[in-house]
Amino acid sequence: MPLFFFAMPGFYILAVYILAAVLPAWFLLRYIYRHDTVEKEPAGLLASLLLMGVAAALCSGVLEGLGEAVLYRLVDPGSPLYTVLLAFFVVALVEEGTKFFFLHARTWRNPNFNYRFDGIVYAVFVSLGFAAFENIQYVLHYGLSVALPRAIFAVPGHMSFAVFMGLFYGRAKLYEAWGDRRRCRGSLVRAYGMSVLLHGFYDACAMRGTGMAMVVFLVFVVLMFRSAFKHVKQESFTDEPV
Repeated sequence: MPLFFFAMPGFYILAVYILAAVLPAWFLLRYIYRHDTVEKEPAGLLASLLLMGVAAALCSGVLEGLGEAVLYRLVDPGSPLYTVLLAFFVVALVEEGTKFFFLHARTWRNPNFNYRFDGIVYAVFVSLGFAAFENIQYVLHYGLSVALPRAIFAVPGHMSFAVFMGLFYGRAKLYEAWGDRRRCRGSLVRAYGMSVLLHGFYDACAMRGTGMAMVVFLVFVVLMFRSAFKHVKQESFTDEPV
């Protein structure tokens, strides 16, 4: 029998793992895409933003490793301070920073960035490209047992961070069109800063792992998800050209 015949079961298992990792991001991407009601973005641009998310994930892996090594030398790894610093100043700062870098580099001068809601679309596509790639790594390494909790928390978490990044990113583009450089710069800072704060708090609670931390985490996640979806609907409904 041909050798590939024996490889087929392994191929199907791999396909199931990858689908379990990617489908949550796919559903959220479709949700955001459907809310871009005024003018749909080109498929090529959106595909490139997903790849930008993968690039951001690869860069983050390197930078986080360096940051964690430095932090390990400076702070006791068993202390609560280490957890907070790791969550905010290594994971959140780096991951949201690489996402923002590739987002800005790919879209800021792109002529298709001509509506305020585009900022949310672009930020979410980069972030979910990041999340899907990260999810594949987790599922392949730890198995399908992590697929469901990551589909419920991690992937929508990345989308929510991106919604707030895109919210201010779209406003920054609008202010630039108005010639208001001060408010444009301020909105760009808020786009990055808000996503770092949300991501850092999310990770700090999850990393602590205590009973109280998990209660705070669950309340925070529910409120953040609710606010993110509310902003998507509101920004889509009130979209305006830039």
